Amino acid sequence: MTRSAIHTDAAPAAIGTYSQAIRAGDTLYISGQIPLRPDTGDMVDGIDAQIRQVFDNLTAVAAAAGASLDQAVKINVFLVDLAHFARVNEIMAEYLSQPYPARAAVQVTALPRGAEVEADAILAL
Repeated sequence: MTRSAIHTDAAPAAIGTYSQAIRAGDTLYISGQIPLRPDTGDMVDGIDAQIRQVFDNLTAVAAAAGASLDQAVKINVFLVDLAHFARVNEIMAEYLSQPYPARAAVQVTALPRGAEVEADAILAL
């Protein structure tokens, strides 16, 4: 099986030793996205804007692989405050169609660069 890296300028550049996504066969593994604007690298303000930016970034990486988030089979969401879980559900429904992917949502102590939310995804291509 071949592995190939996926990169797009429509999502934030990797800030470490990882790829935005890796395609392995018919599976796309999208790295965790935090709410950075791809054009400036700045963090967006407010939990709603942060959730939307995370899903915009995931969407952009999926598109760079010729896919869409509707092909997601698993999404992991990391929140600094699980009280925002209901907002994640509401906003996530704007980006995905049923049947929704499997998902985990967990509260964490901290996320990179002070983000309030991060999400990664696995897509079946």
